[in-house]
Amino acid sequence: MKVLEFQELGAADRLRLSFEGTFNPHADLQAELEPLFHALEVHAGEWMPDVVEGKRRRKYSRAAVWKALEEERDESSTTIGLYRTKAPALDITLRLWFPPLPQRLHIWIAVQPMSFFTDTESCREFVDMVRTWAGRYPITYAMANSLADDQMSGAPDFGRDERTSRRDGFDKIYEVCWLNVFGPKLVETVGRERMLSTPAHRVEELPSGSILLVTWPIAAGFSSDEARVAQARAHVHLRPDLDFDTVLRTLRERSAALAPVEPSFHPDLAPLLSRVVERAPISERQRRIAELNAFRPPEPEEWLPAALPPDVENPERVLESYGDLSESLVAALHTKVPSIMDETAESLTDLDFYFWRENFPERYTRELIDSHTAPALGGYLGDVLVRRLGGTWVLRAKKEESQVRVGKRVWLPFLRARRYMQSRESLLEYSLTQFFKEAERYRH
Repeated sequence: MKVLEFQELGAADRLRLSFEGTFNPHADLQAELEPLFHALEVHAGEWMPDVVEGKRRRKYSRAAVWKALEEERDESSTTIGLYRTKAPALDITLRLWFPPLPQRLHIWIAVQPMSFFTDTESCREFVDMVRTWAGRYPITYAMANSLADDQMSGAPDFGRDERTSRRDGFDKIYEVCWLNVFGPKLVETVGRERMLSTPAHRVEELPSGSILLVTWPIAAGFSSDEARVAQARAHVHLRPDLDFDTVLRTLRERSAALAPVEPSFHPDLAPLLSRVVERAPISERQRRIAELNAFRPPEPEEWLPAALPPDVENPERVLESYGDLSESLVAALHTKVPSIMDETAESLTDLDFYFWRENFPERYTRELIDSHTAPALGGYLGDVLVRRLGGTWVLRAKKEESQVRVGKRVWLPFLRARRYMQSRESLLEYSLTQFFKEAERYRH
C-alpha cells in the first residue's frame, strides 16, 4: 500500500505538531487511547489518515490501529505510523513508553502543504483536536508551527547542546509558536495570571491546569507582519526579560528569509540547480534560490578549434579501454543512478546531482578519484557525445588529450572530468550537463 511522501508534493512548508504527555499505563490500552482517536476522527477532516503502519500497512480503522499497536509492542514501548495516500501529505507518529520506563505519550504530526491551513475553520478544528487531547492526557508541552519557522528558531534545542536539551526539555519559554499548550509546571514557572493575560488570539485554561495559547487565527499566515507582531507581544509578555523590538526584529528577519524568490537559474543548469535547492532545509531554500540565481558557471574551455592528430598505435584497443572505463562507471552506479544506462543528457544531469548530493569529491580519497572515477567519467562523457551528438573519437596516448569531434570543435571529456571532480563546488562549475549543452550548440 503506497502512501504519499512529502517530496512528491515538491518543496513546500508543512505544519508540525509535537505533543508530549503521559497516560495511564495500567488501564486497558484501547480504552485509554479511544479519546485520542475519536478526537482525530472528529477534527482532522481532509487530512484524516487512511493508512496505519505497524509491522505492515493497513487501511485505517480502529481495529487496524489496535493491531498495529499490539504487533509493534515490546517490553517498554510501542510505535505506529499514520499516513495518507493522497494530498495533503501526512505523517503521524504515535509512541508510548511503558514501565519500568517513565510512562510517556508522544504524538508527532506533520501535514504538507502548510497552505492547507489558510482558513480559520481548518485551523480551529486543529486547535480543538489538540485541546481535547491536552484535556484528556496530562501534558508537559505541545506546540504546532511551521517547519520552516521551527528550523529558523533553532527548535528543539534552542542553542543548547543536545544532551542538555534532552535532559531539560522545554523548561522555559524559548519560543512562542502558532499553537502552544503549556503544562502545569511551565504555567507555574511563568505565573498563571500572567499567562492567562497574554495578548493572543486565543488563551484558555484547561481543567488539567495547562494553558492553551494560539497567537494568530491562521496557521499559514504566521509570517505576515501582523502575525509576527502578535507573536512578539505574546513572547515578551511571557518573558518580560526580553526586549520587544529585538524579538520583533528577529521574527521579521525570519519572515524576510522565507519570502518567495523566483528561480532564474542559468538555463543549461536549471534542472540540476532545482534539485540542489530541494536538498536545502525549507527555511534556507529562498536564500539558496537567490544564491543560485546569481551563479554563472564559467563557459566550458575543454575544447579545441582543431583536432590534435591521433598518436596511438592501436586505436581499437584504446577505444576498447575507454569502453571498459565507461562500463565500470555504469556497473558501479546503475542502481543509484538508473538513468546512467541510457547515456543521455538527462543521465548526465542525474550524475551531476548524485555526485553533488553525495559530496563525492570530498567524501572519497583523491587516489580513488584520480585513478578511477575521473577517468571512468571521462570515458562515459565521451561516449555520450558520440552516441547523442554524432561525435567521433580522436585518440591520443595521453587521455586528457583524447578528443571527441562534434561539429567544428573537438571536445576534451577526460580533461573536463578531472576538473569536475576537484571539489563539491567544481561539480557545479564544471558540470557534465553544461559541457554537453555547450557541445550540442556546436553540433552543426
